[in-house]
Amino acid sequence: MTTNSTTTGDSALNATRRAREQDQLDDRASIDVLVIGGGITGVGAALDAAARGLRTVLVERHDLAFGTSRWSSKLVHGGLRYLSSGRVGIAHESAVERGILLRSTAPHLVRPLPQLLPLLPGLSKVQSTTVRAGFLAGDLLRRSAKTPAALLPRSRRVTATETLRLAPTVRREGLRGGLQSWDGQLIDDARLVVALARTAAAHGAKVLTRTEALEVTGDSATLRDTLTGEKITVRPRTVINATGVWADQVDSSIELRPSRGTHLVFSASTFGDLSAGLVVPLPESVSRFVFALPAAHGRVYVGLTDEDAPGPVPDQPKPAESEIDFLLDTVNTVLRESLTRADILGSFAGLRPLLHTGGDSTADLSRSHAVVRAPNGIITVVGGKLTTYRRMAEDAVDAAVKHGKLDAGPCRTKRLPVVGAVSGADRDHIDAPQILIDRYGSEAKDIAAATRRDPRLAEPVAPGIDVTAAEFAFSVANEGALYTEDLLDRRSRIGLVAKDREAARAAAQAVLADQPSPATTPIESP
Repeated sequence: MTTNSTTTGDSALNATRRAREQDQLDDRASIDVLVIGGGITGVGAALDAAARGLRTVLVERHDLAFGTSRWSSKLVHGGLRYLSSGRVGIAHESAVERGILLRSTAPHLVRPLPQLLPLLPGLSKVQSTTVRAGFLAGDLLRRSAKTPAALLPRSRRVTATETLRLAPTVRREGLRGGLQSWDGQLIDDARLVVALARTAAAHGAKVLTRTEALEVTGDSATLRDTLTGEKITVRPRTVINATGVWADQVDSSIELRPSRGTHLVFSASTFGDLSAGLVVPLPESVSRFVFALPAAHGRVYVGLTDEDAPGPVPDQPKPAESEIDFLLDTVNTVLRESLTRADILGSFAGLRPLLHTGGDSTADLSRSHAVVRAPNGIITVVGGKLTTYRRMAEDAVDAAVKHGKLDAGPCRTKRLPVVGAVSGADRDHIDAPQILIDRYGSEAKDIAAATRRDPRLAEPVAPGIDVTAAEFAFSVANEGALYTEDLLDRRSRIGLVAKDREAARAAAQAVLADQPSPATTPIESP
């Protein structure tokens, strides 16, 4: 069934709309909620607030999904890791939110993914028993979250033949089969952020990228357009700080302890076209794993680490050499032929905004989110993880409604689909290639139609890359892409491989140059 019927407004984000809505802001503008931060939690809060009927403005100093929200493992998971440490509450919350994403919010962007742990001689009996018990507990979580087995099948043991079918490069010697469970996987985390932002815009929110918030209090902020340098002071009734690892720069009353998670990027052919998430336990550990995950553009991501990341927060974190070695060494314990640095196509790292609680290790810090109100009235939401963004946003908006004494309706996001959301028979009837449906849902038909009107748009943006010029054009016209890097690094993930980024750069520049846009819209980022 198609699920986007409740989104009726104009969802297109582009340079023209941005300029118009910037011009509409002044010190007399009526704003109920100002959301600072265009990551998953910020756009989730903007959608929640706008859907409740609140006059909402979201500002982001860079681009949508510029920070941590594009650096995840792309998993929408049920929280098994938390069960091993007794955190049943967050595990259940994760399972519930996973079900909402799979069934209601974005069924076109989230798919069931089998997870496979090979039973090899190096796996201890304690490890295999603990993982099997964890998978069974995951089945209970799924049922308690009311996610049907038809969507996420129950866990089971599989044969050695089935293990090798799902993960062809796993070692054969001593292989006794595998343990399989199911979880959710995003086609792309950044695409979910963009879809949520567009849905917020369709419900009346102003979504302003390249706009930074300065001198922020609980009822005022100076907004600076980074394209023009123009400033305006606004006086919202409430302010939600959803800036992730930069949250303490907006609200100095909180203390964060960022944790870095690193992934390596490989060609899918290196893993024999892996069709499951390969689960590799750390030696001597029963609760920490490295994953090899099939990903977009014919790639596999191997991750992730959990390293303390003190000091200034960079715009783009870099993996440490020791993390690269750690990931290679761990994944090689289950592979027939060891991977080397020569096989790595790229890498990326993201920082988790964990609240500092005095623990010795970031791996032990709580992944529960927190909503706190600063002495000056700013409402900050931190912690959590991508899977639970919707609940984080709901709690933040609840706090804004309470402290701002706002006249708002109830939260609607449990059943509110994003633009493009489609499932069931309606998905099967979309006149577009499957790869476009996976990325754009019901809007895939518009991109396919554009290629029929202009066959040049059907051309790939570079040889061997499965993104077309029509997709770039759609991103500029509808998804708020203003720069080449927006197209290469966030509306697609081409840029994770440096040589692919350079190969596709000319196509991105050409599409931006062809689009009618205000003179302030640059082709190259600064």
